[in-house]
Amino acid sequence: MKRVLFYLFFDEQGIVDEYIPYKLSKLRESVDTIFVVSNSKLDDTALGLLEGVADIVHVRENIGFDVWGYKEAMEVFGEKRLEEYDELILMNYTFFGPIYPFAETFAAMDAKDCDFWGITAHKAMTPNPFTRTGVLPLHLNSHWISVRRKMFMSREFKDYWAKMPPITSYVDSILQHESKFTEYFSKKGFTYDVTFPPEDYPTEYPAFQSIETMLKNRCPIFKRRLFFHDPLFLEQNAVILRESMRIVEEESDYDVGLIWKNVVRTAQPRTIHTNLDLLEIVPETSVDKVESRDVRIAVMAHMYYDDMVDEIMGYVANIPYKYDLYITTDTPEKKANIERSLTSYDLNLVEVRVMEQNRGRDMGSLFISLRDVLLSGKYDYVCRVHSKKSPQNGYNMAILFKQHMFDNLLYSPGYVQNIISLFEANPTLGMVMPPVVQIAYPTLGHAWFANREPAKALAEKLGIETAFDDSTPMAPYGTMFWFRPEAIRKLSEHRFEWSEYGPEPNHVDGSLAHVQERLLGYAVMSEGFHLRCVMNRHWAAINYTKLEYKLQRVAALLPNGNIFDQLFWIERAKAVISNLANVSQKDPWTDAAVWLEQSRDLQQAFVLGSAGGSVRIAFRALIAALKKSFVFRFPRLANFLRPMHTAIFKGRAP
Repeated sequence: MKRVLFYLFFDEQGIVDEYIPYKLSKLRESVDTIFVVSNSKLDDTALGLLEGVADIVHVRENIGFDVWGYKEAMEVFGEKRLEEYDELILMNYTFFGPIYPFAETFAAMDAKDCDFWGITAHKAMTPNPFTRTGVLPLHLNSHWISVRRKMFMSREFKDYWAKMPPITSYVDSILQHESKFTEYFSKKGFTYDVTFPPEDYPTEYPAFQSIETMLKNRCPIFKRRLFFHDPLFLEQNAVILRESMRIVEEESDYDVGLIWKNVVRTAQPRTIHTNLDLLEIVPETSVDKVESRDVRIAVMAHMYYDDMVDEIMGYVANIPYKYDLYITTDTPEKKANIERSLTSYDLNLVEVRVMEQNRGRDMGSLFISLRDVLLSGKYDYVCRVHSKKSPQNGYNMAILFKQHMFDNLLYSPGYVQNIISLFEANPTLGMVMPPVVQIAYPTLGHAWFANREPAKALAEKLGIETAFDDSTPMAPYGTMFWFRPEAIRKLSEHRFEWSEYGPEPNHVDGSLAHVQERLLGYAVMSEGFHLRCVMNRHWAAINYTKLEYKLQRVAALLPNGNIFDQLFWIERAKAVISNLANVSQKDPWTDAAVWLEQSRDLQQAFVLGSAGGSVRIAFRALIAALKKSFVFRFPRLANFLRPMHTAIFKGRAP
């Protein structure tokens, strides 16, 4: 069967990652002509990569999404040339593959007597989730639709594309094309089939919600959106993406490095971390020895507190390999003390350096005092630690933070060996670190503090293009971590100056050292590497227990246990509180009445948008609390407005 492929490519940065030419090269085995239509501008490098695997590369303005990209591509190719082919394929960049050979799919579908087919399909849904009314019909997913000669040469097919309305949004592309195509042509008398029929799977969107089962059935595609979609959707649908990645890695010949290199560049780090469950609970005893080669390891330790040498070395001694030790400190006197303390240890290479200036603490010492070592190319892996006391925090908090880092990086010889094995088994792993410290610290949801904007400015300056997390950045809080030196190249190569760090004791949020701390993970992903967090079983138990308790305490204040309802409720409550806060800043005689009216509207919207009478009860409890606060803050105004409040909430409220 002679085939022509119209392949839609898009990337916001115009970068052609390796998974694209690899996929097209494998399709070439079953396709005669490949026409790539790019909705992105392409530089010479990107264009060259596509031209190396395609017969035609057509670059157009990003108008009309993939729908108008296909439409224009077919028009450019020409009806006369299409007459030469038996099958026309419309395919896009939204999946990785082939996880299993495309030839299997083509062979299976060549045996089917149909006019058009797709590799996967979406079941019908009522109501249509995009319109909230009617039915979303069963339809072939638009990431791969194959059309045979009888249909693509028909008047119906030509009219469909000639009359295609402008597509201005993602929803338009669904309603005007993807969900319409299958039903439209079925009603015109054309027959279709599906390689992996949706009725064989228990979910509405098998390529997404049943991906693990589909891969076990040798489906050759793996949707990209699974990696950057809302983690709460995957969680509520019990989609465990990590298991799907395991299947790809262990049961197929597909190089998962092609996946990592794309997703680390295009998705938020915390979203990837959550969707792929990238927290490793590392055993204390070795389970996978590294015997393939001798690893080259360095320990880079900043010791401002020279009385912590023995404590730190007690942890470092758990490294079961030869390592070189580089230590920085701030005075010659401390250097002498450190060197004396180290005489009792059997070490390979030791070098103690004095910082030129006592600025930037462990970050300044790493990126200035040890810059030459970072860039030397001598080491496969580096362990970064420092003498952390955190005197600004309470004693218990300081001890916990220190143990959280050291115990989860250097817990035992077997534990460290397992961390090195993790690196060795995952060539795209650039850094491992303890998860965000959350016991006794106000980090969850707020850990950017005052560092987000200066971090964005520095990232732009250094060419770090990784998408920033919205609230809690993926970062090695406390700046202790294992890493590949090449993974932080963009930070290491830049020549930071001592004057850029604030003088002591001005080590505050928004300053360069805090910004670098939060930018480390983004630098790693900008180089094409990914991040993982590590914990031992002891700290995993403690952290999970505390986190579960805090979460259930917050959840108990909300109407029900559904996370989407909870978020909806909190957002509405936040809007009401925001309106109340504005009262004290403006003319209360006018805005208080407006606030009461808006509160009633919010209550109506909330009750209509959430299920169950308990929601209404909970919201009324919130209104009562706000009313009490209002009465306390504005007693005279409250007396004046009480009749109005009664009329709004009792007389008119539904």
